[in-house]
Amino acid sequence: MTATRNRIEKSATAFRSIGEAAAELGLETHVLRYWETKFPRDVKPVKRSDGRRLFRPQDIDALRAIQILVHERGLTLKGAKSLLAEQGLQAVLSGAATLGNGTVASPARELQQTVAKAFNAEIPSETAPERQERLEGALVGLTDLKARLDAMRVRRAA
Repeated sequence: MTATRNRIEKSATAFRSIGEAAAELGLETHVLRYWETKFPRDVKPVKRSDGRRLFRPQDIDALRAIQILVHERGLTLKGAKSLLAEQGLQAVLSGAATLGNGTVASPARELQQTVAKAFNAEIPSETAPERQERLEGALVGLTDLKARLDAMRVRRAA
């Protein structure tokens, strides 16, 4: 046989090897392996006795939903996992899954808002001695923080 033989189209219900699944989704095989570890409830490929993975159609659907959430909608893996748990695979694949109304507190979102406020805040006019005192106070705080980080690093190394 030649190396350029024609590929046979598999039916929608056929199992796929990791390479075939990755090619179908446009992803690398290591990504599928990683997602398999992060989404054990949704992605459970059948493993042969020699350890090769065979992805079932429902596994491909789950991987496609994860791809939509992570690559297209920009969710983290943790966010994608919780959205799949809350709304289900079919809601994501059909496009009916909603990302929420923003009422859920997010530490990252709070940090972004705090930083934005700090950049947009007006700096009060201050005299040179007041500025010097404020900068010295910040330097003392940073020096203390550095000392604590150094101590933690030494403890971990020991």
